[in-house]
Amino acid sequence: MKNIYQMPLPLGDRPTSLELCAGAGGQALGLEMAGFGHEALVEIDVRACETLRYNRPEWNIFEQDLNQFDPTPYKGIDLVAGGLPCPPFSSAGKQLGELDERNLFPRALEIIESIRPKAVMIENVRGFLGAVFSDYRQHLKDQLKKLGYVTEWRLLNASDYGVPQLRPRVVIIALRADHSERFNWPEPLPNTPPTVGNVVGDLMGENGWSGTKGWIEQADEIAPTIVGGSKKHGGPDLGPTRARAAWACLGVNGKSIADMPPEHDFVGMPRLTVPMVARLQGFPDDWHFVGKKTSAYKQVGNAFPPPVAATVAKQIHAALLGQQVSVLQRA
Repeated sequence: MKNIYQMPLPLGDRPTSLELCAGAGGQALGLEMAGFGHEALVEIDVRACETLRYNRPEWNIFEQDLNQFDPTPYKGIDLVAGGLPCPPFSSAGKQLGELDERNLFPRALEIIESIRPKAVMIENVRGFLGAVFSDYRQHLKDQLKKLGYVTEWRLLNASDYGVPQLRPRVVIIALRADHSERFNWPEPLPNTPPTVGNVVGDLMGENGWSGTKGWIEQADEIAPTIVGGSKKHGGPDLGPTRARAAWACLGVNGKSIADMPPEHDFVGMPRLTVPMVARLQGFPDDWHFVGKKTSAYKQVGNAFPPPVAATVAKQIHAALLGQQVSVLQRA
């Protein structure tokens, strides 16, 4: 099983996009799958930019702080998308929201106001929907309304769209009033996603591990949420104690990430490799992550799963074209 994710064909003429805080390309790849053409991508992390250039050397990548980026050459672009920093709203942090120095929503609003795209798509953590941020959410909605946009947000779970992982994420959509009525949120797929064992079993057995078959049978559920860690904290592991316990039920040692799959005579609980985690995140196997294991794993763990991004972006694409597309028709 080299790739469980079908690469959808473009939906007609390619609308254009500008991506903010692009990371290692999860959302950008999803937009590409949905038929968008990238005019520019902005990302501050050096290794993530190297990953983007390695996989898509034709993309126009700005390796810089978003606060220093000049958006004016991109006036009139179809879509501004981005995965703005999650720590200001994450339940794992202090949830300082607008008071957090890492909050880039104000800068994103400035960029939107400057170039007036037809649509906006921003991904963030579930904590964004917390009661503590209700006033801030309304503020964002009011600011976008002043700019002529109709704004909605929804909590989407990656497992509803074919990704074998419990990964809830908030997606914020804002469309100009003349396009907003044609937008429909994607509906969940009718089938449950494949299990961890079925998704990465072939990678786990690449070195001929004798226990592969039994492990596949044990890893018979979808994955817990994959975490990547922040820039300041966390290493290449699968999360805190509760998360590691969930992984252990699937026969996975979550204390660290392995360099290679287990050898033939390995005994015990195997660890996942970066390519295995990437596949569980919905990346195609040919998407290479540049850097050492810790850096590569964090790039994967912090990504927006490409299939989910693609599913939502198809609906935006259809709204811009004046069509209506069901995710059930395009799966």
